[in-house]
Amino acid sequence: MKDHRRLGRELGLFGTDPLIGAGLPYWLPAGAAVRQALEEYVSDIERRAGYQRVYSPVLGKRELYELSGHWEHYRDDMFPPMRLGGGPEGGPEGDPDGGPDGDPAGEEVVLRPSLCPHHALIYRSRERSYRELPLRLAELGGMYRAELSGVLGGLTRVRAIQLNDAHVFCTLEQVADEALAALRLIREAYAAMGLDAARYRLSLPGPGAKYVRDPGLWQRAGALLEQALAAAGIAYDAEEGEAAFYGPKIDVQVLDAAGREATLSTVQVDFHQPARFGLAYVGADGARHRPVMVHRSVVGSAERAVAQLIEVHQGAFPPWLAPVQAVVLPVGEAEAAPAEALLRRCVEAGLRAELAGPERGTLGARVRAGRLAPYQVVIGPREAAGGAAALRLRDGRRPAPLPAAEAVARMAAAVAARRPELWPPDEAERAAG
Repeated sequence: MKDHRRLGRELGLFGTDPLIGAGLPYWLPAGAAVRQALEEYVSDIERRAGYQRVYSPVLGKRELYELSGHWEHYRDDMFPPMRLGGGPEGGPEGDPDGGPDGDPAGEEVVLRPSLCPHHALIYRSRERSYRELPLRLAELGGMYRAELSGVLGGLTRVRAIQLNDAHVFCTLEQVADEALAALRLIREAYAAMGLDAARYRLSLPGPGAKYVRDPGLWQRAGALLEQALAAAGIAYDAEEGEAAFYGPKIDVQVLDAAGREATLSTVQVDFHQPARFGLAYVGADGARHRPVMVHRSVVGSAERAVAQLIEVHQGAFPPWLAPVQAVVLPVGEAEAAPAEALLRRCVEAGLRAELAGPERGTLGARVRAGRLAPYQVVIGPREAAGGAAALRLRDGRRPAPLPAAEAVARMAAAVAARRPELWPPDEAERAAG
């Protein structure tokens, strides 16, 4: 089995350059197509699960991360602050409403190591009522970790991370249900991606100053995560020393091509940051109460998720994730026009499709070159004359020739289903089976 770094180069998915720097890969068109499909999928399932999309800056003042606790407990993994010069108040770069927005001399800003402080600020941007809870805020946002060069590798360990992140602000009574719902979303996404979890880990604090010192906080948060795991029927291993600095977490562990374990998805319970940021909601009794913050990531970072997909599928991605979903193959020049018409049908149906004509070699050579595409559509003299399409599936199956419109519709339906299956049966086939 090839690792994702070698396959990434061979398949033209991503690359690196010394002028950009270590741990900062760029995405080539084929890899970008996989990433975009994954991002759109996650956005869709989050929307259906009641999440609201937000965007927040990748920079923040040093004081923000001092308030959140990152500066005290996580500073070694953060990039150094950048000192900015002073600016005029109310100038061209100032607040559009006329208020001051200049930079005081010597202000320090930091590339954020996490999105949660920004989402805490979004929550507290106005008064909140218990009727709004749970409030689920989701973002696919950039964060930055000052990883040592010796631990960097391909897409699995990088310095600039695009994280599928979300934070649920809820009452104490809602925490276990929200954690359980997050676990169900993770399972749904893994089924769609064709991935399996190697194991689930309940990550707890260990000794040392890395962790917030509040035994009661850790005990309460850990008990709620255990409750969610039990409700989901998930077996897990408890391990000390793997928690976030502010609270315990459920880590979904996966294996790479070399059998090494890594965390892909997480669910975390946080009592610490709501207190640090003074977050509150007005309860049914008219009093102010403190919400709990549930951190959750369905597929983790886009980089690590795609690395795992590459290694598990060895480039033969599920149809909805494949960089090229359909390759149209005219047998000869005489079939070029109907092949181009079929290609247009595919593109209009939302498929990522390309034409592989006779100029690329023999039909056999073209079939081999496109072997990783879920669908190959051969247009020979018979198909051209009858407006039909002869399909070859990646797994070797060859469905009976179909009218071109029906063939395109069946491929588009399989892709839209966002499942690993190549060719779901139609109603007649289900009935016969």
